[in-house]
Amino acid sequence: MAVRKGSNKEARRAELGRAVERALVARGLEGLRLRDVAEEAGVTPAAVLYYGDLDALVHATYRQAIERYSREREQAANRFTDARRQLEACIEKGVAGGPDDTLTRLLFEYWPRCLRDAKAAALDSALTERQIAVYSGILVLGQAQGHFTLQDPPRLLAASFVAMEDGYQMEVLAGRRSRTEVIAALHAYARAVTGHDLTDRG
Repeated sequence: MAVRKGSNKEARRAELGRAVERALVARGLEGLRLRDVAEEAGVTPAAVLYYGDLDALVHATYRQAIERYSREREQAANRFTDARRQLEACIEKGVAGGPDDTLTRLLFEYWPRCLRDAKAAALDSALTERQIAVYSGILVLGQAQGHFTLQDPPRLLAASFVAMEDGYQMEVLAGRRSRTEVIAALHAYARAVTGHDLTDRG
């Protein structure tokens, strides 16, 4: 969608953010050019620069993607009061749908920059910590409700859930594993560390 001249500044910025997302997914971070974003937005490169240079735009887009990914997952889990259903929903929402999962691809496109860019690393750390917090809270709740028997501290187990997800996400995005396979693997881990089988609805 082209950036509309009559829109207010925030609306134009939001549309430009979506254009950055599309360009990033299409070209990848290393191959991204200002011209690519301008073409996706339907404006000139000079018009794009009004909102910041390419690095600033990519950083803002990544930050917004983190917020969206985290918020959607938290909302999915919070629909339930039973920690067993929360854990199931958390796993379901966190696994990419397939190689064309735009939001997950966007997050992983940016990850290599974290190795040499402190600002990017801080954002990635915030994403990781937020996901660990979701899992940890669910595990603590499940223990309090009497559903889970934890063999290790909740935060340690939560961090392992997130680490497994990250590794498996790359497999899904590369088309080497299906979403169904990854969810089954995470369910198996959940069963091992909580003593509860998420597939058991009894």
